[in-house]
Amino acid sequence: MSFEVKVVEAGGTDALLWKQARFDGLAPDEVRLRHTAIGVNYIDVYFRSGVYQSPVMPFTPGLEAAGVVTAVGSEVADLDVGDRVAYASPPLGAYSEERSMPADRLIRLPNSIDDRIAAAVMLKGMTVQYLLRTTFRVGSDTTLLIHAAAGGVGTIACQWAKYLGATVIGTVGSESKAETAISHGCDYPILYRDEDFVSRVDEITSGRGVDVVYDSVGKQTFMKSLECLRPLGMMVLFGQSSGAVDPISPSVLQDKGSLFLTRPTLMTYTAHRKDLEACAGELLELIAKDVVKPDIRQEFPLREAAAAHIALESRSTQGATLLIP
Repeated sequence: MSFEVKVVEAGGTDALLWKQARFDGLAPDEVRLRHTAIGVNYIDVYFRSGVYQSPVMPFTPGLEAAGVVTAVGSEVADLDVGDRVAYASPPLGAYSEERSMPADRLIRLPNSIDDRIAAAVMLKGMTVQYLLRTTFRVGSDTTLLIHAAAGGVGTIACQWAKYLGATVIGTVGSESKAETAISHGCDYPILYRDEDFVSRVDEITSGRGVDVVYDSVGKQTFMKSLECLRPLGMMVLFGQSSGAVDPISPSVLQDKGSLFLTRPTLMTYTAHRKDLEACAGELLELIAKDVVKPDIRQEFPLREAAAAHIALESRSTQGATLLIP
């Protein structure tokens, strides 16, 4: 008997229901997985609450997990029963003890990386990979601003950007989170509740502004983030934890210095198998080198997924959060 978390109707954390799982037959291109650790991400909140629409209803949330292959479809040639794998990809369904998954969305794990680390890092780490290596190519001459610098994506981004030689400015909500950000490579933590981050960025950069802003907060920070950019700088809006950004006129980008604006997603950047392998491969390589060190701060039993969402939405979490089946 296997169980999963189910959303029958989008809503608050009480929409996360503990249900017995039902399995259809295994498709030829799928494998069956037994999950060992599951990553919790803010995108899970978006789907649970209805900000993002699930393609099916009811549905099981979750896009990131690690586990062991227990069965393979007839057309799967490169995975075997017993292989350890991880993923950060649709279809939804990670909040489960077991599930079926398309084989071409899975990454085989090296022996040096355990399941908890993989589940904590795949979605967040591959997000950082495309943000820093493709969306805007960060280098030693880059000065960047990242919001939520002590969060799951933020701590990885600080480590990776520092490895690339960048100057890293990050917003945080408390002194303890500032210490977390610093320990992961942030040069200039800004306590956004105590000081205006636009003024502080202006001071840090001697009025030049930053080359790129990575903003996962959205509504509360978007317009002020634009103020932090140098002319021809890039605004990368990759989340909206405070709500959707209000519509703006393209002329705003002109007026603020011919700025660039993008709203990227990991799913687009890893849609093709070769891109997924390249993205995951660079991430796993940096984990093996101890450049990226996932910071797991919270763990909840899978059936207590609602408690994990409450912690995430209250911004009381730091680093990565896991569900353990």
